Amino acid sequence: MSVLPSLETGAERCGDTSDVVTTDEALFADGMLASYRRAFASVAAVSTDIRIAALRLAAIWRQGGRLVYTGAGSSGLAAAADAAELPGTFGLDQSRIAIVLPGGAVEPFRIDSAAEDDAAAGARSIAELGDLSSDAVIAVSASGSTPFTIAAAAEAHRRGAFVIGIAHRPASPLLVGADASILLESGEEALRGSTRLAAGVAQKAALGMLSSLMGLDLGHIHQGLMVNLKADNAKLRERAQGIVVAIAGVSDAKAAAALREAGGDVKPAVLIACGVAGMKDAVNWLAVAEGRIDEALRRARIHGIKGEGPNKGA
Repeated sequence: MSVLPSLETGAERCGDTSDVVTTDEALFADGMLASYRRAFASVAAVSTDIRIAALRLAAIWRQGGRLVYTGAGSSGLAAAADAAELPGTFGLDQSRIAIVLPGGAVEPFRIDSAAEDDAAAGARSIAELGDLSSDAVIAVSASGSTPFTIAAAAEAHRRGAFVIGIAHRPASPLLVGADASILLESGEEALRGSTRLAAGVAQKAALGMLSSLMGLDLGHIHQGLMVNLKADNAKLRERAQGIVVAIAGVSDAKAAAALREAGGDVKPAVLIACGVAGMKDAVNWLAVAEGRIDEALRRARIHGIKGEGPNKGA
């Protein structure tokens, strides 16, 4: 079922909310919930596409490439929100993440609706990023035909980027022109003409899966825990300690000591808490294991966890 610009589809509309008296909050709420269920179902239907795209993102990141998020309106805000959380959640280098929105990224939460139609601005904003041949661009548009986003994606593709298109209409320009297409057939909105509700839910879920699966492949998730988080406030420092306790099975005191020795970095702190000789060995084992805690511990145990690390004799 399409989202915009064609609202009439001949199919069921959002739990039949079109015939509900708008003052009946309970019925309208039921219609919204039904549309949200369809939104999640639309993400589940393309989970394989999302997983494949995430593996490509992880490969691009490993090779030093950048991640660029672009979109306009509500879709742009969803893209910006996902991008903004990556440094804190997965410890990704903020300088390698860019957000391209109409009017620039200086005020990402100020929506300029008219700017969505400025295709030249979309292409220009991407062009300002220079060579994109090592980078990935994630472009989000509910209709799949927003001029700014289409032009940005096309310019990114012209500059060699791997382009992931996320949209809600099959065969829309964004999906046709993308290297990896994620079609979210979330259906009509309960609030007809809006794309911030069901479409927004589907976009946030798809983007969250995309970036989290990338984080998993990079080794930044272990046992469902954020093992590469940036612990830059009291809450996150406490969370980092809890992660070391959970994975290493040690006391709070030992976890805190390991984190101090590791300078607050969770991954080496886990290895130190598990018995690796010190920060140097922990870092070396993680490098050999491409950042994966389980593989680093496995290798360390094979060679004697209190040994001199993978570079012994080098």
